[in-house]
Amino acid sequence: MSVLQLNKLVKRYDSVEVLHGIDLTVNKGEFLVLIGPSGCGKSTLLRMLAGLEDISAGSLMLNGKEINDVPSQKRDFSMVFQSYALYPHLTVYENIAFGLKIRKADQAHIDKMIDWAANVLNLSALLERTPKQLSGGQCQRVAMGRALVREPKLFLFDEPLSNLDAKLRIQMRAEMKALHLKLQTTTVYVTHDQVEAMTLADRIVVMNHGVIEQVGTPLELYDNPHNIFVAGFLGAPAISFIRGVVQNQGSQLGVAVHDTQDSSYSTFIPVQSAIVTVGQEIVLGIRPEFFQLQASQADSHTVKVKVKFIEAMGAESYIHGQLCGQDIVAKTVLRLDHKPGQVIDVGVDLAALHVFDANSGLKLSN
Repeated sequence: MSVLQLNKLVKRYDSVEVLHGIDLTVNKGEFLVLIGPSGCGKSTLLRMLAGLEDISAGSLMLNGKEINDVPSQKRDFSMVFQSYALYPHLTVYENIAFGLKIRKADQAHIDKMIDWAANVLNLSALLERTPKQLSGGQCQRVAMGRALVREPKLFLFDEPLSNLDAKLRIQMRAEMKALHLKLQTTTVYVTHDQVEAMTLADRIVVMNHGVIEQVGTPLELYDNPHNIFVAGFLGAPAISFIRGVVQNQGSQLGVAVHDTQDSSYSTFIPVQSAIVTVGQEIVLGIRPEFFQLQASQADSHTVKVKVKFIEAMGAESYIHGQLCGQDIVAKTVLRLDHKPGQVIDVGVDLAALHVFDANSGLKLSN
């Protein structure tokens, strides 16, 4: 078990800086997920932890000791790559044993560790096969087995499930979660898939343009995003953003939303628990589950939505529509038969609104 401390880490390629002073602590035994769009620097950061990329500035501490200049092979970290990186001419047994043999472990220890890893990962019946005889999920488990038997201080995963089909990704997510709960080895995991992040992580680090936007548990980030970027990156279907201007309507402060294509249509949505001023440009964030398709509740506000189409998913349906010409997605357990172009009444849960400043992107509501 380990504590990893990142202090003002910087990465430059010649004159181009791609990571800008990263401060982060990885706690003992936690599953930490780095997430962000392509090019945000998450894989570069992981490779710096592994010792595969030099650190341009700042310090990387392991249990209080700086390891900036410690070679990759001496850090005692295990990394699992997106491509599995298995030796095609070796059997499953030989692939898993490879690292232990390089470290000159005795045969009895190698056999013991491979037997343990094969049982944990359900590979016992596959030990004599070669990678070409395995499925993608089986290859991924072999790569994980090779990392496990080294008993590392830290696991590093670089998008390990991205090459698998959707059904297999779900299965492997469950297997990885169960494995971490069993072993409690400190893990840093990189992905661009927010569903993986939400389901696997103890904490999520949201990155963008080489900086950390926000760190927190999955539900902390989902329920209380600090800015528009974080709100939009987490959640499936994605949060709906509605732009408008703060106005007074009688004694009530709210956001006036005007249809950019039809100036005769507008709506007014009251805002609660937000520090705003009249005339301020605002972006309202509304999660799909906080639109109400049934009878509106006391704390909701009814708006008109023009239906574009409906995704019927079985247990739930998603209404894709437009509110004053701006796209929204509403989630419901109802079976719906609304037609494209139909205008319907939809309730908005005012207590669940996220209010952001349109210029800075920062959250204004509690």
